[in-house]
Amino acid sequence: MSRASGPAKPAGTFDRDAEWRALAAFAARTAPRAMLGVVSGRRRMGKTHLLRALANAASGFYFGATEATAAETLRQFGAALAEHVASPVPFTFATWDDAITYLFTLGTSGDQPVLAVIDEFPYLVRVVPELPSLIQREIDKYQSQANRLRLLLCGSAMAMMGGLLAGNAPLRGRAGLELVVRPFTYQDAARFWAVDHDPRLAVRLHAVVGGTPAYRTQFLDDDTPADLDDFGPWVCRTVLSPLTPLFREARYLLAEEAEIRDPALYHSVLAAVAEGNTTRGGIAGYIGRKSVDIAHPLTVLEDCHLLVREDDVFRTGRTLYRIAEPLVTFYEAVARPAWARLEAGEAEAVWQRSAERFAAQVVGPHFETICREYLLRAGPEVFGDRPVGEVGVGVVTDPARREQIQVDAVVLAPGSGGRRRRVVALGEVKWGTVIGARHIERLARARDVLVGRGFDAEDCLLLGFSAAGFDPGLRDGTGGGSAVRLIGLGELYGQRPTAARS
Repeated sequence: MSRASGPAKPAGTFDRDAEWRALAAFAARTAPRAMLGVVSGRRRMGKTHLLRALANAASGFYFGATEATAAETLRQFGAALAEHVASPVPFTFATWDDAITYLFTLGTSGDQPVLAVIDEFPYLVRVVPELPSLIQREIDKYQSQANRLRLLLCGSAMAMMGGLLAGNAPLRGRAGLELVVRPFTYQDAARFWAVDHDPRLAVRLHAVVGGTPAYRTQFLDDDTPADLDDFGPWVCRTVLSPLTPLFREARYLLAEEAEIRDPALYHSVLAAVAEGNTTRGGIAGYIGRKSVDIAHPLTVLEDCHLLVREDDVFRTGRTLYRIAEPLVTFYEAVARPAWARLEAGEAEAVWQRSAERFAAQVVGPHFETICREYLLRAGPEVFGDRPVGEVGVGVVTDPARREQIQVDAVVLAPGSGGRRRRVVALGEVKWGTVIGARHIERLARARDVLVGRGFDAEDCLLLGFSAAGFDPGLRDGTGGGSAVRLIGLGELYGQRPTAARS
């Protein structure tokens, strides 16, 4: 048998069930050949916690690299290996070639899998560029010779980790596991921060810190807002306070990516997106560059998982960008413009003057992202028996009225070859506005225009998302031939949506 369930997840670890199952199963595979796994994810996601726990449970070898020269890291690696095999003296390897060769010999004896973890792998690659090639040689060598080493490489530099298995990289095609440890979903984050009882607070909190677990445990020592009234004071004493590590975290997220050579340019790109400039042309205009000049920064920010590119589902070739890390959006929209005042300890004054900006540039756009995430996971309670494929955004051009209709949430059926694309749902999202009949009528107009363009949208759902509520009369209104569903904060955090009469 080549697969097993592996050790149980350590007590006290919140969520991460799927990640732990994947790691434990990889470590327990018994096939007589060397295997490679790659684990990545932004910092503060808990990767090291999982890997240390796995190494302890499996009696495996764990090495956490540091920023050091090739010679120093080689000495550290030799000392760690010697300690693992209970050698009375540290190993002295002449080269990294010797060290990797020895590492793989750990899997040549016995009939049980042997786990080895190299954490912060990008630190090593920066000073030992040939390391992936050395690992590739050993992996290939032990495909035909008995070896049960299970090697996990882990790192937080997303661009570098993403390139390990891409293109013509030495390790391409060698990995039996490629795991990205992602932030908690908005619902899991609410439970983790113990604010799931108040969706109004949960959305605001998630718009600031997202789903990064370390921000609560390591950065803030479990300081969470007590209630909605405490949210503003909490922001002032944490993310806007120069006395907490969270204050400069957004800057560090950018600085620790090796591919970023000009931080000022990249911060300007992120600031442009935070201001609502979501197209390439809009971003270029905001920072005073030509569109062609920002192609590389946009690509790097995507590779670093700081920007997400979303294609307009109705307009081929139109690309929209949004910031992937909520803390970066908050920093660019609220903290960075008032940085000097914040460093001077004026958090309360800055926060009071940022209320409108926070609502318009931080919470509002983030609420749209949450609603689309909800639709990705929604089931028959929303869609009935309609098949769900892609969830995105789109702009519908209405030539008759000479206007463009922005659709905040679009759900499409899975691709159907030569048949016309089926639109499952069109959604309007409002953070601070009560949704009324005019919003549903606007969606109905978009639906009619799409039908005229050849889309299969006649019976698509019309969805209204609002944190401020709904016009009471809307529940008795019509959707112009389509079913209408109204989804509020309660539904987003676990309750069932309301079906309006069509």
